[in-house]
Amino acid sequence: MAWDSITGHNLQVNILRASSKAGRLAHAYLFTGPAGSGKETVALELAKSINCNTAISKNSPEACGTCDSCQQIDGFLHPNIEYVFPVESILLERTDPGKTENKRLAEAKERYDALIARKKKNPYFSPSMERSMGILSEQISDLQHKASFMPPGGGKKVFILSQAEKLNPSAANKLLKLLEEPPEHVLFILISSRPESVLPTIRSRCQILKFSKVSPTDAEAWLARTYPDIDISARQVLARMTRGNLERLADLAESYNDGIQPEALVLRTRAVNFLRFLMTPAKLQETLKELDELVKNLSRKELVILLSSLLLFFQDINRRRIDPGWQELNNPDMETAIMRFISSFPAADFYEVSNATEKAIHALQRNANPLLTLAGYSVELKNFLTGHA
Repeated sequence: MAWDSITGHNLQVNILRASSKAGRLAHAYLFTGPAGSGKETVALELAKSINCNTAISKNSPEACGTCDSCQQIDGFLHPNIEYVFPVESILLERTDPGKTENKRLAEAKERYDALIARKKKNPYFSPSMERSMGILSEQISDLQHKASFMPPGGGKKVFILSQAEKLNPSAANKLLKLLEEPPEHVLFILISSRPESVLPTIRSRCQILKFSKVSPTDAEAWLARTYPDIDISARQVLARMTRGNLERLADLAESYNDGIQPEALVLRTRAVNFLRFLMTPAKLQETLKELDELVKNLSRKELVILLSSLLLFFQDINRRRIDPGWQELNNPDMETAIMRFISSFPAADFYEVSNATEKAIHALQRNANPLLTLAGYSVELKNFLTGHA
């Protein structure tokens, strides 16, 4: 992946490109912005441009993408690049080489390898082991040790810390010491979608580069380049449904390309069906049953996708109600349902409906109780749609 193939983020790319060309890169960066916006792809591309054999020989800020160095970075095998994310502590324990590997360790290694394999397939994916306790002290100690050695073959060592907000206190303090006296041959790139959770003293020692969500236009362009067999209407639906989250978009596109109906489209159908139950007075029992099923059977991430699909549906309704000729729908394949909804609920306050949906999404993302969140949201939603708020 060369700089030109980065999706969106032209300003951030140009800043890094110019700094690299002038030899004025900061010793540490903190990339902030929404999850799935592509921060890690930019970090890895910067690591490539610094360590690419062709770029070094030509004194260029552009990685070739084909030399041994670039290929090693793509495979997470380059000796100069450390990619750190939350892992299980058993992977960091010292083991006796003469002893047989225990089952727990072997299983943990399998889970780790599976995450790295998924990362290679979907560069926008941010891995984290479910049983981890965050980024651990031992991981930063390993970086301290590796920072003491010069990079072989030129270039720079690049330490990328994914989900830096998950540094545990001991790890954060060790990293702070490393950032206070950074070796000249090491570049630190911290990545976080919740920078307020990163120690202020760490933030103050990094140059902060803010990223935003990728626009639907850029997301569609990425789909057209990467999955040319997906038709235009499907690209529009997938790009808008994922709301600038390229990690989710890549997963959906892969499923669609394999001939499987993407999870998000299944959840969208379920969301609209729940809405129909909720707004039909005779179907109170079905509504309560479906609410219970949603909470029991869907993960928090899936519930967020479900509510996000409702939000896009409501946005379409509001835009089409204001401008009957509006064609840039998030859900162009649901135009009939959109028009029917407009005629069925003329007194609805869709501004408040969208606000309530956004609030419920944020609550779930902040680990609020799913049942209480959806129950409260359902009451608000019905009131706003019927004009009884």
